[in-house]
Amino acid sequence: MAQMANGGRAGGMVPGRLLFWGGAAALLTIPLLARWPWTASDFLFAAVMFGTVGGIFELAMRMTPNPAYRAAVAVALGASFLLVWINGAVGIIGDEDNAANLMYLGVIGVALAGAAIALFKAAGMARAMFAAAGAQGVVTAIVLLAGLGANEPPGALGVLGLNLFFLLPWLVSGALFRRAARDAQL
Repeated sequence: MAQMANGGRAGGMVPGRLLFWGGAAALLTIPLLARWPWTASDFLFAAVMFGTVGGIFELAMRMTPNPAYRAAVAVALGASFLLVWINGAVGIIGDEDNAANLMYLGVIGVALAGAAIALFKAAGMARAMFAAAGAQGVVTAIVLLAGLGANEPPGALGVLGLNLFFLLPWLVSGALFRRAARDAQL
């Protein structure tokens, strides 16, 4: 039991988790050291983002020792984090103020709703991540068919590339959850 409370290892924090939390703290100092024009709310937003992602990953580490499940969670969290971060910073479709970027929150919503419905069990989580990939595909189709962001940086090809980039982690996460489900049956 002590092993599970410490992320699968007796005697304290797993080095990878220590690296994550230390890295998150270090990343929060970069804007300060680089003298970026961040406000207190920018730092708060970043801290909440890192804390939320890290906290969810900490829960996953405690839920299971299965490496495929843990990797699937990490990939899904990474995709979610980057979708929110990029949209908040510069936007995927045009700039960060373009309302069309809100569609990406729907992709994350599909993943979250699917995870809740699956009760975080690996087989259902696989379906949830594949559904998120499908939602990402729908957003991509809408963006292309409506010509959204075609005349703004990064342009139509850039927007397509970013959407395809975000499709991949949802598929990878789904495949890893599927593997975790198979491992649980063995």
